[in-house]
Amino acid sequence: MTEKRSEPGRPRGHRGQPGNRLREAEALSGRHRPAPEPATEPGVEPLPEPEGPTAIIETDYTIGQDNIEGKGAVPFDIHNPVFGISALAVLAFTVVTLIFPDRMEPLFGGLREALTSRMDWFFLLSGNVFVLLCLALIMSPLGSVRLGGPDSTPDFSLPGWFAMLFAAGMGIGLMFYGVSEPLGHFEAALAGPAIEGDARVDWAPLGGAVGDAAAAERLGMAATIFHWGLHPWAIYAVVALALALFAYNKGLPLTLRSVFYPILGERIWGWPGHVIDILAVLATIFGLATSLGLGAEQATAGMAYLFGAANDDWMRVGLILAITLVAGVSVVMGVEKGVKRLSEANMVLALILLVFVILVGPTLAILGGFFRNLGAYAAELAPLSNPFGRDDDNFRQGWTAFYWAWWISWSPFVGMFIARVSRGRTVRQLLTAVLIVPTFISALWMTALGGTAIALTQDGFAGILGAPLELQLFEMLGQLPLAAITSVVGIVLVIVFFITSSDSGSLVIDTIAAGGKVNAPVPQRIFWVGIEGAVAIALLLGGGLVALQAMAVSTGLPFTLVLLGACYAVVSGLRAERRELA
Repeated sequence: MTEKRSEPGRPRGHRGQPGNRLREAEALSGRHRPAPEPATEPGVEPLPEPEGPTAIIETDYTIGQDNIEGKGAVPFDIHNPVFGISALAVLAFTVVTLIFPDRMEPLFGGLREALTSRMDWFFLLSGNVFVLLCLALIMSPLGSVRLGGPDSTPDFSLPGWFAMLFAAGMGIGLMFYGVSEPLGHFEAALAGPAIEGDARVDWAPLGGAVGDAAAAERLGMAATIFHWGLHPWAIYAVVALALALFAYNKGLPLTLRSVFYPILGERIWGWPGHVIDILAVLATIFGLATSLGLGAEQATAGMAYLFGAANDDWMRVGLILAITLVAGVSVVMGVEKGVKRLSEANMVLALILLVFVILVGPTLAILGGFFRNLGAYAAELAPLSNPFGRDDDNFRQGWTAFYWAWWISWSPFVGMFIARVSRGRTVRQLLTAVLIVPTFISALWMTALGGTAIALTQDGFAGILGAPLELQLFEMLGQLPLAAITSVVGIVLVIVFFITSSDSGSLVIDTIAAGGKVNAPVPQRIFWVGIEGAVAIALLLGGGLVALQAMAVSTGLPFTLVLLGACYAVVSGLRAERRELA
């Protein structure tokens, strides 16, 4: 049985038409009447109410009023039309890609090339906006605003909180590119520019460093940290802050549409809001699929390297199916018992691997290189961030523009997950933790793994550079003591990062597709876990790495516009909070 429901005492007919403009103006300025006590449905976890005075936005809309609910053998509680359109679009894409893989592969390749070559300037400029906004908020009085109200306290300990946000954010990517990217940039920079006709055809960042190994290593590490430092984490931070602010301080549903109340007012409950949430779901699905596909490729390559297992599409498909089942179990257990414990365990394992590489690798070179690399990153940050007047098209478009699109497509997932576990933190604490600390850890990780690979290559070992990207980590570990053990650890890290990403992503997607309900029925969470796995399989079979990257870029482009609008909304919302406390 299905029924369309609204909260008791709330109007059923509201469809996002413009509301009372005076009420909107009062809510956004911080001048408002106290919010009424929210009605809750049995079995549905309400969002925590703000603790202390906050600039609550008063609206006739209540969480779930547009939902369709079923209470049969398979209960569901889905937003109409966000769930239906998103699910049908993803399912249609998956079926077409699986039926026509040979036709889809060139389409994906052309799509990726067109978007990154024509819109690279837009991605780079947008990334700069996000970084500057975060740094400005950290230093401004608005940074003292506490998410959840001035009297709220954090829901998670600092170590647990940090482990969750970092493991969900970049785990698989750091494993996949931790060796290959620094080494690749070093080799390209050392070789320098290569000209054919009137254009450069090399992949060196900026102008390269022809014949100067030390300068090439500095430039290569600076370019790597640039891709994993302030810019990507600023993207995540903007989304996390926006969602947390409008949910925990303003009393709106935990969905992307809520962020746009300062811009759209009551219209966020209609089709403008539906489009924003549908884009968020699609971006999250394809951003996750990119990472899950990378994880499957690296894990199967590692198992083939260690145990002689098959390294083909069927092995990758089987691995995705198996891990999807495990992720489904973790989803059922919930954040506290599932992803939190997995994230903490994986962070410990990653730390052990990092310390091992530092101790048995070129220790002094790694420790000294960490500070040199941070200095190189600071020195090259402005040139690498500049979208104009450069001739390193392959690097700028093939690496940076793709990365920025990938991070943006990930941002609804990572941002909402961070928002869900960050209640009780101040804006300054949130931005500092999400922006600054992971940049240093990413730099240390890349310095240790990438620096060791560069040192081995300079000493004459060619196995790493000659291996496929997904195998280069294991080739590097194979040159260190206890290679079999550390390679197994590497495989486990990839698989658990895979699980935590799928787990966290399904919780986030389900929240959006359930109209902001944070504890919707379990079966629909399992549905989204399955969808993530199916899309990853379809993309792997329909073009491999190129297909994965193409869909991340294509969904990241429209969502960039959404995030730029969110920047204005965040500042507007924080100013209202400051007025409320004044």
